[in-house]
Amino acid sequence: MAAVICGSLAFDTIMTFEGRFADQILADQLHILNVSFLVPGLRRDFGGCAGNIAYSLNALGGRALPMATVGSDGAEYIARLERLGIGTDFVRVLEDSYTAQCYITTDLANNQITAFHPGAMQQAHLTAVQAREDIRLGIIAPDGREAMVQHAAQFKAAGIPFVFDPGQGLPMFDGAELAHFVAQADWVVVNDYEGRMLSERTGWSLAELSRRVQGLFVTLGEQGCDLWIDGERTTVPAATPAAVVDPTGCGDAWRGALLYGLERGWSLQRCAEVGNRLGALKVAQRGPQNYTVDRAQLGL
Repeated sequence: MAAVICGSLAFDTIMTFEGRFADQILADQLHILNVSFLVPGLRRDFGGCAGNIAYSLNALGGRALPMATVGSDGAEYIARLERLGIGTDFVRVLEDSYTAQCYITTDLANNQITAFHPGAMQQAHLTAVQAREDIRLGIIAPDGREAMVQHAAQFKAAGIPFVFDPGQGLPMFDGAELAHFVAQADWVVVNDYEGRMLSERTGWSLAELSRRVQGLFVTLGEQGCDLWIDGERTTVPAATPAAVVDPTGCGDAWRGALLYGLERGWSLQRCAEVGNRLGALKVAQRGPQNYTVDRAQLGL
């Protein structure tokens, strides 16, 4: 069975700043911020939330169907998906746009500053979610605003259970809109910062949010993950990585593991445990889609 992954396909330009942002930014001068970072390390990777999650799910042995839009420069990305065996049924090409581009600068403390050009992603709503016998579940990851709204409603109408993962797209929505996403979703995934914003905008505590879905996951980076079910919190400890090289795409790797577990009927705690292990595996490699999955190492 397959999972539809609604989100972006993007090219990531990843740069390394050999210092700490906090040492270069004066807190009392933020109103006139003008900084420049020397970045000796630079590379270009395949990225975007849909691509990264699909890579993770596919590497675990699941079947990923990214639903995304690329531009005239997207042929290389589509060819890569096909080589990996990832379905391109729902990948649309727009010749009058560029594929989304993400520019990420990471410092020595693994803090990141990101600039994102959405490009063709802004037209992602042109492709609709429809019921299909082989589609078991889906995920709404950061995407064009209209696409996130429409795809959530389409999943609900088609009877396809889905994960709401607002990510960087969360600030685009007000409290009422976010509450409506939660009402339609079966599971919600956010990081710690996004969880606080989601609570603030909806007016619901994390405990209250968790009572409205089957499970709420709050990822905590090196501290693991909080799993909320029906108002009760369980902390799932992090796995220890072999090395901390690059955090880019760790959250997406985690979400691929979640989809893999949900499709197989695992407990939510086991989903989180495997997600933590896969995130630790990914952080030891550069780029969001360059790691190799060892199923035995993940306890599968």
